[in-house]
Amino acid sequence: MELVKNNGGYFLFCSVILHLIVAGCESLEAPLQKKNCTYVITIETTCTWGAETSNHVSLRFGDANSSEILVRYLNSKHLRQVEPLEPEVLDDIARKPFQACMVDEFVVTAPCVESPICYLYLKLAGSDDWRPGFAQVEVLEGSHLSSNNFYFRRYLPRLVWHGSDACDSEVTPFGFKKKRKVHVENP
Repeated sequence: MELVKNNGGYFLFCSVILHLIVAGCESLEAPLQKKNCTYVITIETTCTWGAETSNHVSLRFGDANSSEILVRYLNSKHLRQVEPLEPEVLDDIARKPFQACMVDEFVVTAPCVESPICYLYLKLAGSDDWRPGFAQVEVLEGSHLSSNNFYFRRYLPRLVWHGSDACDSEVTPFGFKKKRKVHVENP
């Protein structure tokens, strides 16, 4: 009789634990996926002699809430060239991006930023020079998140991130303090 009581108690204990495990697993929800947004990136190359490049260009932009989008090869996301004075498509012929006196548009899909885009950096990899005029990022899912123009108008140094940051940052004795979540856009 005592053996049945011990086994009954053990059975009851095991069934309660099993019930708690199953109930706990049912209440666990999958982590929320961050919604993706479509970014249209507009970059002007100046009309200065030798301003164009055929090198790889990388882009990094983000918001003040530590969301960052990294595009390793912006060249592969090329959408079209537009006439600088009349922003309409020139034609449907594929052309190389970053030609002198041209404005190029690129499309990137990545997780949405949480506040307006306030910083943008470009990086040039290769042997020739490039002189961008301005860059701008438009968020199709929310124009209030789009950036203002970021002006360059100088030759970019090679293999170094170059741009501007208009985000509010906490300044420490060791420099600016920012923690950013980085999303890498694969080519």
